[in-house]
Amino acid sequence: MMDKLSVSQRVRNAVEPVVRDDGLELVDVEYKKTGKIWTLRVIIDKEPGVNVDDCQKVSRQIEDLIEIENLVPTGYVLEVSSPGLDRPLKSSRDFIKSKGKRITVSLFSPVNGQKKLDARIQECRDEILCLEENGTAIEIPLKNIAQAKLIIEF
Repeated sequence: MMDKLSVSQRVRNAVEPVVRDDGLELVDVEYKKTGKIWTLRVIIDKEPGVNVDDCQKVSRQIEDLIEIENLVPTGYVLEVSSPGLDRPLKSSRDFIKSKGKRITVSLFSPVNGQKKLDARIQECRDEILCLEENGTAIEIPLKNIAQAKLIIEF
C-alpha cells in the first residue's frame, strides 16, 4: 500500500504533462481522507482563471490515466478545481507571479519572533521570499514556510 504522499506525487507526475498540454498550470495535487471517503483533488489554474469547462475537460482526460496507471490504491472521489481567489502559494513560481500582492504566511520556525506574518511580496529569488511588512524588509527561506495564501484585496 502506498502512502498518501507518494500517491499525490505519482498523480502529479502523470497528470502534469496533460494539464500543461491544455495550456494550464498544475497548482497542486492533494490526496486526503475525509471521514470514510478518500478525495483526490487536482487544482489547476491559468490566466485569467479557469472555468467549469476547463475543470471538466481535465477531469475527463486524467480520470482514465489515473485508473490505467493504477496510481490510487483505494476508491476515491476525483475533484478538479481552481485554486480560488485566496489560493495557496507553494512554489517560488507562485510567489514570483504574485509579486506586489499581500499574503499571510505561517512559518515552521519564527522570523523576528513571529510565526505568522501579513506582508507584501517584494520578490522571490534563490529560494528566498522577500517581503515587506509595515516598512520592514523580511527574508524567509521557502523551506521555512508552512503555509502561504493571498489576502484578497478589493
